[in-house]
Amino acid sequence: MQRPIIEVTNLAKNYGSRPAIDNLSFAINPGEIFGLLGPNGAGKTTTIKVLTGQLHPSQGRVKVLGGDILQHKDQILPLVGFVPEATNLYERLTVYQNLQLFCRLYRCSVAMIDDYLKHVGMVEAKHVAVKTLSKGMKQRVLLIRALLHKPQLLFLDEPTAGLDPNSAQIIHTLLADLNKQGMTIVLTSHNMEEVEKLCQRVAFLHKGCLEQIGEPTALKLKYRANQVRVLIKAGESVSEKIISLNGEEGGRQLADWMRQDIVRSIHSLEPSLADVFVKVTGGEFD
Repeated sequence: MQRPIIEVTNLAKNYGSRPAIDNLSFAINPGEIFGLLGPNGAGKTTTIKVLTGQLHPSQGRVKVLGGDILQHKDQILPLVGFVPEATNLYERLTVYQNLQLFCRLYRCSVAMIDDYLKHVGMVEAKHVAVKTLSKGMKQRVLLIRALLHKPQLLFLDEPTAGLDPNSAQIIHTLLADLNKQGMTIVLTSHNMEEVEKLCQRVAFLHKGCLEQIGEPTALKLKYRANQVRVLIKAGESVSEKIISLNGEEGGRQLADWMRQDIVRSIHSLEPSLADVFVKVTGGEFD
């Protein structure tokens, strides 16, 4: 069995007397796309900053790639990529100049720049000043920058927030391709469709605490209402009925409609991940 690529034990981070994250313990396996979910202020960004060595925890321990992130930061960070929520590119420089500067800082080859620009459809923008780019194009540049040194582990904080569907899809495709190649990816997002599409496991944070963790499908089944939507023929029209399968009454009603041969379709009412989000976080969906 493979050792977790990230191990978090009793992690806490306080800002003064206010806890931003409180007693978190979880592990992330190699090759996963793992989602940190929760409303604004839940502690997602703080957690990622601690995992990437940008913040010192108030309590607990974080191991990344087998080493303590505080004790072995200089050895670990060259193996980690990070895409922040806020754009922090050099606006007056061109796309290529921004990426070339990063390669110099990390002492990695510039050979991959053109390949990644082609992959995200930005070859023609190579010599364009960053300040003239759309938010979606800037986000693609940030993602390329985080990949140039070939990290084993990639963190993304709201990677597609505010992006148009085309830009979001380009990023999704690249992330899925990287994951197929074995890269472990940790992301935060408010976009539940994005999370369901990409993540193998998710953790829900609420007020700094870990409320739920698991596979999206398993979590949806856990919070299902055990109801079905039945379309039945009513004269010349079709009507919709919602019945509960808890107890015998709903089953008898469904059996009666089926004997009358008026059932046209039966649909399970499995909740979406957004529904689970609302239940777990007490109705907060930013």
